[in-house]
Amino acid sequence: MATGPERARTRRWRRYLADERAEAALYRELADRYTGEERDILLGLADAEQRHEAHWVGLLGGEARDPGRPSVGSRLLIQFARRFGSLFVLVLAQRAEGRSPYDDDLDATDAMAADERIHGEVLRGLAARGRRRLAGSLRAAVFGINDGLVSNLALVLGVGATGLPPQTVLVTGVAGLLAGSLSMGAGEYISVRSQRELLEASRPDPDSQHALPHLDVDANELALVYRARGMDADEAARNAQQVLATFHLDDAGSHEAAPVDDHDGIGSAWSAALSSFLFFASGAIIPVIPYLVGADGFVAVAIASAAVGVALLATGAIVGLLSGGSLLRRAVRQLAIGLGAAAVTYLLGLLFGTVL
Repeated sequence: MATGPERARTRRWRRYLADERAEAALYRELADRYTGEERDILLGLADAEQRHEAHWVGLLGGEARDPGRPSVGSRLLIQFARRFGSLFVLVLAQRAEGRSPYDDDLDATDAMAADERIHGEVLRGLAARGRRRLAGSLRAAVFGINDGLVSNLALVLGVGATGLPPQTVLVTGVAGLLAGSLSMGAGEYISVRSQRELLEASRPDPDSQHALPHLDVDANELALVYRARGMDADEAARNAQQVLATFHLDDAGSHEAAPVDDHDGIGSAWSAALSSFLFFASGAIIPVIPYLVGADGFVAVAIASAAVGVALLATGAIVGLLSGGSLLRRAVRQLAIGLGAAAVTYLLGLLFGTVL
């Protein structure tokens, strides 16, 4: 008859087995959202989890037939993978791999503990690809919603503190929402468009290909082109000789495009502008809501401040999650900066109202 410690150990093994099977299922679920290399990588992770599964099956023997349900976290990740964006799930899975219990469990092998750490790095790399693709729109979205929350809360509180009627505060808040949204959208479009144009101006001119047969230069002079693009002298000389021998610029290596081809990280100008417009508006509407439903005075101020505080905490936590940082630290930082700016404006409004 099994003793208490033996039963506890068996339960732990069963839990590990159920979680390993759930992780393999998670990676297969994520693989269905990808193609090419990324899909192969995720399927490779699923295969690795099967090796871990085999270890616990060997220890459990007949007990492995029905290990029970995996942990709540593992089940949630699978549901998230089926319903939400893959980057969000990749980041959560990376965090889960980083909290593996195998480091401190004598029944797990050193190889299994090392595998979990490597799995976390694989997920970090996949998540980094997603972050690069999302970076432009995410930056505009985060900046837009925080600017909308803070600037319109500060505007509404500052005007309200002067003692003006609630209707005036409401009109001021709506005007701030519309003006800020349009300004943010237009500014983001111009900013991203200008940055993309600057990068385009730094790329090699494809029309140079047609001029090659008619060049009156030697290899050393042509090598200066490649040295200006960042190659060392020897590599530039080799590329110049190759170009003169073949009259094909495409054969001169891929170094020239690497330093400037960063459009994925910048994002689309229209996408950034639309994200900035919508997220500023969604943030700016929150401090106006109390006045829309008829609240006024201190009650409206308290409701607006509390609602904006919750929104700031949420956006800070989301940024912390997607960036791999501390959720609590990022959330508190957003809250402190946002409400701090609004509080200063409210105090200035009180002072101005008193003077008037």
